Amino acid sequence: MAKFATLTEKRLKMAIRKQVHTYTVKSFECDRKDTLRLLTLLNLFQDIADDSANEIGIGYDYLRTIGKAWVLIAMNVEIDRMPHLQEEITLKSWPSDFQALYTEREFEVWSADGERIIRACSQWIVIDFASRRPVHLKEWLPEYEPIHEKVKADGRFVKLPAVEREDYSERFLVRYDDIDRNDHVNNAIYSLWASESLVPEFRLDREPAGIDINFKKEGLFGEKIRVSTQMDGETSLHSIQAVEDGRELARVRFSWRRIID
Repeated sequence: MAKFATLTEKRLKMAIRKQVHTYTVKSFECDRKDTLRLLTLLNLFQDIADDSANEIGIGYDYLRTIGKAWVLIAMNVEIDRMPHLQEEITLKSWPSDFQALYTEREFEVWSADGERIIRACSQWIVIDFASRRPVHLKEWLPEYEPIHEKVKADGRFVKLPAVEREDYSERFLVRYDDIDRNDHVNNAIYSLWASESLVPEFRLDREPAGIDINFKKEGLFGEKIRVSTQMDGETSLHSIQAVEDGRELARVRFSWRRIID
């Protein structure tokens, strides 16, 4: 009864707007080339998505009252260039689709002179916090009308292939700081692990041009993680697994370009 009583109060469809954040890139958020770190970019996406969801009334606090949580299952990011130190950027985000089992959300990063330098799309589900199983969104969320505007039409959520040839591998430990408020590895950490698994002579003169991520299982505090990497030219494909039981947590694919000084 509690579920339906809550939804009855919020049954009318809500008109929503694009969430907009203006941000200045700080030194501790930059890499050795004075450009925004990939981890920071993905955390900024998460921050603006949180604010947008809260404004709609479907944010973390509301979901926890009904024993649910948002989980990211897929993301595609295209990067023309990363923002630079002290650059003022504008982030935009909005929900673009609302289906029975998933929603989609768009992201853009714009420079001060009106150039869109990054675009991304993401796919999310809601899980029951106790069972960790997906739920039907329309049974638990208030209805809202998404903004039917997508940053790209094709190739949004590619099902990544398995790593067939392990060119090299790296291991990591899930640290306390890797865990988020849902008690699992934060979604931004998987891309960091994948990029950090590359050999130094390749990584030092490359920057990401595109990222595809498929999230498959939860990573937990204290687990040992193995990243298997397959290299094909300027593309790296990564399988991220838990060492103890072998379950695959995520697949990540990067397209890289050489850094021009």
